[in-house]
Amino acid sequence: MAIFEDFTLTENPINQAPMAGYMRNQFPFAGLKTPDRKQQSHDLIQASKQLPVAAVLTGVAQLYQRSQREYQYVAIDMCVANVRRFDFGDIRHLTSFITKKSWWDTVDTWRKVFGLYIRRHPEQKQVVFDLFYQSENMWMRRVAIILQLLEKETLDQTMLTRAIEYDISTDEFFIQKAIGWALRDYSKTDSEWVKAFIASHSLSKLAVREGSKYL
Repeated sequence: MAIFEDFTLTENPINQAPMAGYMRNQFPFAGLKTPDRKQQSHDLIQASKQLPVAAVLTGVAQLYQRSQREYQYVAIDMCVANVRRFDFGDIRHLTSFITKKSWWDTVDTWRKVFGLYIRRHPEQKQVVFDLFYQSENMWMRRVAIILQLLEKETLDQTMLTRAIEYDISTDEFFIQKAIGWALRDYSKTDSEWVKAFIASHSLSKLAVREGSKYL
């Protein structure tokens, strides 16, 4: 669509190399920090709320084709702004972007989209979880582990347990970090459950260190 094809971020060359370096030079950057990016993309995201959802999804794909990393951030920001209009089919479609240009920055921000969706549709939490659980893709499974991040009394302990146990022995930093992150966050709500979980599972040192931070 023209609205997305015509959208261009104004670069800041001073920040380009440091921002790319922070992401291990996997992606080129326009050099825009979050406030500048949000300011420049504000009108596009506001306009997207008036578009049909199908057009929004097309826009996400178009922005993802851009090389500079901030365009992927804008695509996800747009989905956050439109999440209340999505149905399960839209969410299932959006999971495909977890495996495109994957790194923790976009994967964890996509998690916010899925997390917001299940808060609005708690009856669909299981089917959304199943989109990620036991996936062959490590980044998809990371989302399964941290899907319920920031939930408190509504967190499904069985779901979290299944996600962690599936990857408990996975020798992958980003998986073990996610396990610790999920446990650490939930320990603010139910520290006794987290203590018992850590005591009854053979977790990695990284997961235990991260998960025990507030215990």
